[in-house]
Amino acid sequence: MKKSVVILLHIGYWILYLILVLFFIQAMRWNSSPKPALIHILFFSQASVFAFLPGLIGFYSFYLILFPLFLSRKKIAALFFSGIALSIGCALVTIFILSILFDTNFHLMQSVEVTAMIIFMSLLALVHGVIGLVMKGFIAWFGDIKLKEELNRKNYETELALVKSQINPHFLFNTINNIDVLIEKNAEQASVYLNKLSDIMRFMLYETKAEEIPLEKELAYIHKYIELQKIRTTNPNYVNYSVEGNAYGKMIAPMIFIPFVENAFKHAENKKIENAISIHILIEEKKIVFQCKNNYDDVGQMKSEQSGLGNELIKKRLMLLYPEKHTLEISKDNLSYLVKLSIEAT
Repeated sequence: MKKSVVILLHIGYWILYLILVLFFIQAMRWNSSPKPALIHILFFSQASVFAFLPGLIGFYSFYLILFPLFLSRKKIAALFFSGIALSIGCALVTIFILSILFDTNFHLMQSVEVTAMIIFMSLLALVHGVIGLVMKGFIAWFGDIKLKEELNRKNYETELALVKSQINPHFLFNTINNIDVLIEKNAEQASVYLNKLSDIMRFMLYETKAEEIPLEKELAYIHKYIELQKIRTTNPNYVNYSVEGNAYGKMIAPMIFIPFVENAFKHAENKKIENAISIHILIEEKKIVFQCKNNYDDVGQMKSEQSGLGNELIKKRLMLLYPEKHTLEISKDNLSYLVKLSIEAT
């Protein structure tokens, strides 16, 4: 919700309360003799402090303190007792300020009268505080709706970019050309790679439409993708790929890890380096840890920035799919690029 709208809500609320107070002051004024000036009662009397101060303190204490501390975290019991204590505190603060501003001797009053004043002002603070909670809750609820709409819109953009990145023409053309060359040298091996390419295309066209897929399929896709990339080099140790743990029965959003793998191959242009790309996936009972480290050069980095799925889009997709259920760490050091992604397993 826009800040200007929130300010207008606050102003509107206090204007309505002011009208209500004016109504009661006017009623009391007509029943008194002589009739004091309305302006004097409203701004320069104990009644004005009595009517507004507990409400102001209570409203904004609940609004700014109790809501984020307790209600937003669903700590209802703590909210209840804190609200009661805070309301009584508002009443005591009001009495203290009244004694200073108007030199009121509350200690000379009967204890019953003072107790009644404290109870009344506490109730006044509590009522305003509850209204403050309701208003803050409405603003937070409206903000959540707008955030979800924005995330959904970003998700559509991300999914569009994801689909575009899936059918990477350079990868596709290079792989087909490599298989074509391999047909003359080793037709049987070329057939194996052609089947891998077919499996990858089938995965991208059909499996990625689901919200979640078995982790085994995601890992199989990564393995086949790496095998097809390795056709382009004679270095058997160009890529180090390992999976630790049991993927059976675990589900994950499709194409979660592959953008980082694609970017690793775009960064690591020198295929003669040993372990230029290291990919390790650790599968624990309640967590999946993906780690991808690769060498990079400036040329590869520029290519990565100009194609594929950017880190910002990947982060937004992770935020939408795994809110507060993932951690992503990306770092560069000494010509190496490291990505570590942890996701709560299901």
